[in-house]
Amino acid sequence: MARNMNMMKCPMPSQAPDVRNRNFNEVALGYTYEMAVEEARRCLNCPKKPCVSACPVQIDIPAFIACVAGEDMEGAYRVLSASSALPAVCGRVCPQENQCEGKCVRGVKGESVAIGRLERFVADWHREHSHETPAAPEKNGHKVAIIGAGPSGLTAAGDLAKLGYSVTVYEALHLAGGVLVYGIPEFRLPKEIVRKEIEGLKAMGVEILTNMVIGKVLTIDELFEEMGFEAVYIASGAGLPRFMGIPGESLKGVYSANEYLTRINLMKAYLPGSKTPIKKSRKVAVVGGGNVAMDAARSAKRLGAEEVYIVYRRGMAELPARKEEVEHAEEEGIIFKTLTNPVEVLGDENGFVCGMRCVEMELGEPDASGRRRPVVKEGSEFTLDVDTMIMSIGTSPNPLIRSTTPGLETNRHGCIVTNGDDGLTSREGVYAGGDAVTGAATVILAMGAGKSAAKAIDAYIREKNA
Repeated sequence: MARNMNMMKCPMPSQAPDVRNRNFNEVALGYTYEMAVEEARRCLNCPKKPCVSACPVQIDIPAFIACVAGEDMEGAYRVLSASSALPAVCGRVCPQENQCEGKCVRGVKGESVAIGRLERFVADWHREHSHETPAAPEKNGHKVAIIGAGPSGLTAAGDLAKLGYSVTVYEALHLAGGVLVYGIPEFRLPKEIVRKEIEGLKAMGVEILTNMVIGKVLTIDELFEEMGFEAVYIASGAGLPRFMGIPGESLKGVYSANEYLTRINLMKAYLPGSKTPIKKSRKVAVVGGGNVAMDAARSAKRLGAEEVYIVYRRGMAELPARKEEVEHAEEEGIIFKTLTNPVEVLGDENGFVCGMRCVEMELGEPDASGRRRPVVKEGSEFTLDVDTMIMSIGTSPNPLIRSTTPGLETNRHGCIVTNGDDGLTSREGVYAGGDAVTGAATVILAMGAGKSAAKAIDAYIREKNA
């Protein structure tokens, strides 16, 4: 097989910026068959597999890429699905540049192999060409409950179902998917893809019950005592938004990024005739610099805002969002006002946002996180003309589960405390992972936690019934 020694990745086709910033269709269009094969042939199949060590779900990356290079797409999918319950999702939203691709040997003297793009291609190819339904494994007679149908819960459910467990997932919302359906916009992750991935889990025997708020409808104690589950995995995420505590945050036109994106993504507020209202803004400020801030800003632009600002208190180099997301936002006309911090939201006589008072910042000495601490630049106050403000400065776990589960240890941020290795909490038989433990993080890290917890739960139940 001819090796492709091109130093650069095969570019990913995408919608033009001035077209895509007016629609919610997926931005990246994906590789063609020929592009995927050529890109796969850039892989050196390193014997030490550094890319695998950097993958939170331990996909055998060289093996799946070798299948693509040899034009065995179904074989590639089998390798992917052996480790990942959501390959089509991961191929789109994982920060590969900081994980598998960040360790790729081809990246030393050029660009890394486009592992994420190849994962997306293989998952999409399988969905379009394979009509086989996953077989439900033989049941082993044991039951496990999972709280939350987001990426961590779904991953744990898939791994436990493969081992024969009867798995029931309790989801508070009316649709399964967690942040995949309420947080990440359609233009980055089409919801039909999420639905198909979940259908695959259901075909394996996973039961998903929606509109089930654990802590209200049932408690964790009741899952054990009345429902007969032998273990519980808490994967309820971190959906409680944080605000800055500045004057004016209660004005009409101030949203949390969670609310704003949920109205758009889950409730389809961008569609004509939607029953879920969302403000038609003229000028929008999104406070924050992570991926969620980029999603909110790019969504606001698609909803027709004339000007959309990212307001971030550090510089462009310190933005925590993925490089690709920042580049896409810039291409789509998002205005970055870095080294800027809001100090007050201004309102008109009717209680609506009419501006935002800000100060300029400069970077001082490093703080506890190692990043240079932003400090106020004297005499730099100015007013930004906006009518909508979206807060995207982080989230924390909802307190409902911890407040209704005696003996469940949490930290000062409201995150569930675990042993760090397999997700075991202070309660016997209760495991936790994903954002409920770490606070807001990435999809793939949540999936990795789900895999670790599933393995630990299996060992726990086996030992208990030995």
